[in-house]
Amino acid sequence: MNDDHRDVQEFFTARAAGWDARFPDDGPAYAAAVAGLGLRPGGSVLDAGCGTGRALPALRDAVGPGGTVVGVDLTPAMLTAAVRAGRDGSGALLLGDVGRLPLRDGVLDAVFGAGLVSHLVRPAEDLRELARVVRPGGRLALFHPVGRAALAARHGRPLTGDDLRAEANLRPLLAGSGWRLVSYVDRDDRFLALAERVA
Repeated sequence: MNDDHRDVQEFFTARAAGWDARFPDDGPAYAAAVAGLGLRPGGSVLDAGCGTGRALPALRDAVGPGGTVVGVDLTPAMLTAAVRAGRDGSGALLLGDVGRLPLRDGVLDAVFGAGLVSHLVRPAEDLRELARVVRPGGRLALFHPVGRAALAARHGRPLTGDDLRAEANLRPLLAGSGWRLVSYVDRDDRFLALAERVA
């Protein structure tokens, strides 16, 4: 594990136990974002950087009991919190790096990533790895329950042009990583970028 991965792990380890209590009302926003993936019963989906697994129940509902839901996260403490919350019943939880997934090429219908992009150590390479495991035409949802400006305000910092989630930055980043941005919403109560895996 390199130092950047260690920094991400330390950041989330310190916050894992109280993570869900900080954001108790985000469930409906997660469910609405998952709906944007257009998953069908029997489908397969990865929650990349799943954290405490808040998206897993909505992902399970979308693919049904015959579908496949996998959550992967770099931080053991976040996965422990997901198990404590009972979300391991909605999907398989894996400790790992989204940049090196133990999955076959094109095995998934979609990837969901909540708050993911800003924590990727190698954004272009990591997004390329996510594209590798998704079938052509499959979907990627990059989500946050609040928009960029609201999140910057929450952290007491200005909104800057180098934010990877800015459309002007995200569109070419995705295009160079095997994805085509198909919709982009950035408002105070929601950030959702949907992309399609190019053939």
